[in-house]
Amino acid sequence: MESLNRRLKQHFGNNFQILDQEPLAGGDINRVYRINTSDGVFCLKLNELSRYPGMFEKEASGLNLLKEKTSFTIPDVLLTGTTDSASFILLSFIESTERKHTFWEDFGRKLATMHKQSHDFFGLDHNNYIGTLQQENARTLSGCDFYTQHRILAQTRLAFDSGRIGHSFLQKIEILCGKMHTYLLDEDPALLHGDLWAGNFLVDDSGYAALIDPAVYYGYREIDLSMMHLFGGFDETLFEAYNEMFPLQKNWKDRIPLFQLYPILVHVNLFGGGYVRQALSIIQKYT
Repeated sequence: MESLNRRLKQHFGNNFQILDQEPLAGGDINRVYRINTSDGVFCLKLNELSRYPGMFEKEASGLNLLKEKTSFTIPDVLLTGTTDSASFILLSFIESTERKHTFWEDFGRKLATMHKQSHDFFGLDHNNYIGTLQQENARTLSGCDFYTQHRILAQTRLAFDSGRIGHSFLQKIEILCGKMHTYLLDEDPALLHGDLWAGNFLVDDSGYAALIDPAVYYGYREIDLSMMHLFGGFDETLFEAYNEMFPLQKNWKDRIPLFQLYPILVHVNLFGGGYVRQALSIIQKYT
């Protein structure tokens, strides 16, 4: 904290002081703190400088894009930088309160509005992170090509090279990718949060949703919705409100496991174990 305090003084001025800090739940990647300072209350995230180069700069870029393009509450990015041994990002602190009774309807409408933000390609103008893994975002005109090459096959190659899966798994997933065009429908790319599980939204001080920890890119909007169904934590009212505002294509629920394959493969590469079996189950369902 002494090294960090010196770095923050360069930004805020010599009178700046960290008065105290409180650890927050932050997952497996970063150390996260609520810090009380002479200039206010902030959220501070730290990780090892050598392990995840550019992670917080990519997070800052994603947060700024969401703030520009959506009506969700998004934390302000105040500063990114490094100390002698750590990378950090300093964010505005979102004070949480109880949900308003229209929380889920509002969430669904805002998510639909976000997904209406489109681009002329799938991907992004730079790579970023999904968890601790590099996420390929090569600009691609075809959504099917983007999903197979830069999501499914990219994670599969990583899993194969690390020994988490074998040749049989690789062959099965290549068969699925060869058939992917028969399942995926034509649709314009949508601005995605990219890692939208229940741990990545908060309730802000107005009682509505705030989004954090994005892995943004432009892709099939059903990817966000499928991720939301993977671990639960979202009320069905949200999806009803979403569908009223931005109707989903026919049989979208039949494609949920197909789009869940990407985050499951990410979990294969992070944790292995039962996620390999879960991925195989999805592959067999569609082949």
